[in-house]
Amino acid sequence: MPTFISYDGTELAYRIEGEGEPLVCLAGGPLRDAAYLGDLGGLTAHRALVLLDARGTGASAEPADPGTYRCDRQLGDVEALRVHLGLERIDLLGHSAGGNLATLYAAAHPERIRSLVLVTSASRALGIGTTDEEWDKAVEVFADRPWYARARAALDTIGPDTPLPRVREIVAPFAYGRWDAAAQEHAAGEAEQANEAAPAYHGEGAYTPEATRRAITALTAPVLVLAGEFDPGPTPAKAAEAAALFPDAELVVLPGAGHFPWVDDAEAFVRPVAAFLDPEVRTVTVDGVRLAYRVRGSEDAPPVVLVHGRGENSTTWTRIAAELAADHRVYAVDLRGHGLSDRPGTYGFDTFRDELGGFLKALGLAGATVVAHSMGGGAACLLAAREPDLIGRLVLEDVPVFFPLDPPRPPAERPEGPLGFDWEIVPSTNAQLNAPDPAWREELPAITAPTLLVAGGPTSHVRQDQLAWLADRIPDARLVTIGVGHLVHTDAPEEFLAELRAFGL
Repeated sequence: MPTFISYDGTELAYRIEGEGEPLVCLAGGPLRDAAYLGDLGGLTAHRALVLLDARGTGASAEPADPGTYRCDRQLGDVEALRVHLGLERIDLLGHSAGGNLATLYAAAHPERIRSLVLVTSASRALGIGTTDEEWDKAVEVFADRPWYARARAALDTIGPDTPLPRVREIVAPFAYGRWDAAAQEHAAGEAEQANEAAPAYHGEGAYTPEATRRAITALTAPVLVLAGEFDPGPTPAKAAEAAALFPDAELVVLPGAGHFPWVDDAEAFVRPVAAFLDPEVRTVTVDGVRLAYRVRGSEDAPPVVLVHGRGENSTTWTRIAAELAADHRVYAVDLRGHGLSDRPGTYGFDTFRDELGGFLKALGLAGATVVAHSMGGGAACLLAAREPDLIGRLVLEDVPVFFPLDPPRPPAERPEGPLGFDWEIVPSTNAQLNAPDPAWREELPAITAPTLLVAGGPTSHVRQDQLAWLADRIPDARLVTIGVGHLVHTDAPEEFLAELRAFGL
């Protein structure tokens, strides 16, 4: 493992997992070996995690002065790591107790922070604590779990003389959204990963909350505060208090998660963190669903919204977006259940229709040109019929026409391995393709937007005669065929762009 020498001569170790821009990660515990962070649920697919073993933990040396275990006295360790890595500014993540150190560092060195992520972070540094009474009340959320009665009885046995390892063992079930095999295995590692000097971390004098609150007002970097819905400390309400103290902070509550959200639901944890850390990605909440989207082009240029098909995401438009951004403001959205957006579990063409409408309204994009493929095109077509004034121009690429499929699609089996989208989208939309609402076809003449229909030709699975029928039903529509199959914009980008330009984009 690579090492560096901190301000007081203590040799500290770290490891780097993943590729990409570095994300410095501070472990909690307090004073727990950073190994428990693992790959943070797969965040390594998006960033290179720089996992610091705090002094006296993991492969890092014990300090000569035990007083330096105190949180505020580890500020120099973070700064020494930054200098060692040769970074002018850092993206910094702190979990649990490590969030206090991350907060103190941001307050002391606001100019060194590019972004700050606080994961189920204790907020003692800001003067927001959790009393024993509040914690006991919060864990009642688990009252219907089969293990609760025994675990709750064990809590009552904790006293001032209870050894710290036993305390950790007793409280462990309350730290996870599900006390299943994965959670139990993760919790079991703490016995070997913990430093018994942990009480010194929050020792007297570690925090000056009022001064820290004043100092973080100088922090211009964005902050992401993640809370677990079932975490008793900090609860989502406490996390919201902390988020409100930063000049530019966003709170995300992870459903069903506890204190270690990447263990409870790795994908649900990674999505908002990856979206937050990606400078090309922004987010907006529509009807309670957090949607990620990518933006290119001048802010005062005419807006174009790109909508992907089923199983895809905003990155499918990378080539097209780059070209259109020369003279347009281009927004490429991840629909619910796709890419870096939330996966609420409820899907359908009508749901995507309403969500796309909400997206346009939330960003003030009424009258924008909408370019949409396949499933996204079906939703855009429905929206243009339902709210004609919301879309200025419409491009529909090889879209379903909502005639009942003959033969109907049979039940689909989920492929093995991870997917880039929520599989529930497939049976939900297949059911609607098999038996669509007849009103969806009847409403088509209400579309007032000039419309370009791009067909993929005979190798596409979409019936081309139905696309011709659709062109006849939309009052101001033109049909062109680019015979490369269903994925026109990716398989024939030059031809696709030429048709967009001829259409007036």
